[in-house]
Amino acid sequence: MRSILAFTPPDLQEAREGVVRRRLVFFVAGYDPEARVRYRMLFVRELLLAARRFGLPARKVSRLSRSEDGLAQSWDVAACPETGGAAVTYETLHWEDIVARDGRRPPGLDVVLIVAGTLHALVSGLIWRFYRMNPLYGNVIVYPFAMVLALGLAATLVTVLADLALGALGLPRWAALPLALGAGLGWIPLLRARLDRMFFWLLLRSWVFHWQHGNGWRKDYEARVEAFTAHVAARIAAVSAAEPPDEILIVGHSTGGLTAAEITVRLLERMPGLGAAGPALSLATLGSALPLVATRRAAWRVRAEVARLVSERRLVWCDFQAPQDWMNFPGFNPSRDLDLPLEGRPVANPIVRSAQFKQLLAPETYAKVRNRPFRMHFQFLMANERAGEYDFFRMVLGPQYLRERAMRPSLGPDPVGPVPARE
Repeated sequence: MRSILAFTPPDLQEAREGVVRRRLVFFVAGYDPEARVRYRMLFVRELLLAARRFGLPARKVSRLSRSEDGLAQSWDVAACPETGGAAVTYETLHWEDIVARDGRRPPGLDVVLIVAGTLHALVSGLIWRFYRMNPLYGNVIVYPFAMVLALGLAATLVTVLADLALGALGLPRWAALPLALGAGLGWIPLLRARLDRMFFWLLLRSWVFHWQHGNGWRKDYEARVEAFTAHVAARIAAVSAAEPPDEILIVGHSTGGLTAAEITVRLLERMPGLGAAGPALSLATLGSALPLVATRRAAWRVRAEVARLVSERRLVWCDFQAPQDWMNFPGFNPSRDLDLPLEGRPVANPIVRSAQFKQLLAPETYAKVRNRPFRMHFQFLMANERAGEYDFFRMVLGPQYLRERAMRPSLGPDPVGPVPARE
């Protein structure tokens, strides 16, 4: 069945012959303060679920190891001869310490930043553009600002009522006003736990981060991207010298989709032969937040990097999107929707494909999770309930190169066989 969202670049890299026997994977999570503990557990749990649901052999996963530089955690997944599954070294790159530092900002400063960032996006027209690309994500973006306004109005109302009541009791103005302000603001900190459960602070800080990064104000994050690049380059060199992989796959989820793209650009500059000979170089972005940054007027450097990826034939980039996911931009195509400085260079990337979550989940599951934005957003990294073209574990552990996974995805060792090609 043809995907709802599909774009194949006209100058796409030619297919590689053979299958992937060994793969080196680098995974970058999104804006998540708990990434260091979350993604190993998620990977192992969902891999076991996938094996159980589809009757596949259990894959042996090694113990967790940590890099000396503290930037990465890694584990190995053994090959699976029964299904042709590749032997995989899987590394997660970590920047949750930067996210955690954002979380230690004074709440009052966070409120000032979200108001400034949202008003800037409103004046520049970005909010309306985001709404046109995905109304659900527009709601997610505006939610922290709307909550700040609602809390501010409620605090003002309580302050006014308290001031009137204290004045009626005969308190002098100099005494009544501080007490009224205390009553108006004092109840807000009591809501902190509830606001955390509503993802208010996480979404607020995430929006502020993207605003700051798009304006070039996140030197800490940019330094981390450089450190990631040096780490990945060293790991590629070390692994290739010992036992060369067939494919180097860089995967980014959510905000990590932008980070993965930024790392890949720097790798191409640092390693001139990468992707041209030896292992295939592939980039998979899943539910990417790249438009949150790249569409900003000041983000000219990010757009130049995206332009490099769009025209780079040493690389295959596949952008997986999902209309059912509140927190991505289905239908977005950087080669069409960004004002990129391509300067006449051909469009070789990205392949755009829909994950079609509604077809991957049982109807009862879909009904339960369709209105849970974070749960749906994480489906990109979770086991399918039904066989489908998008399958995270077949992508990172299976025998197909990413290009073929996108163009002619195999559903695995079952009677269904490969899905017809969509050239």
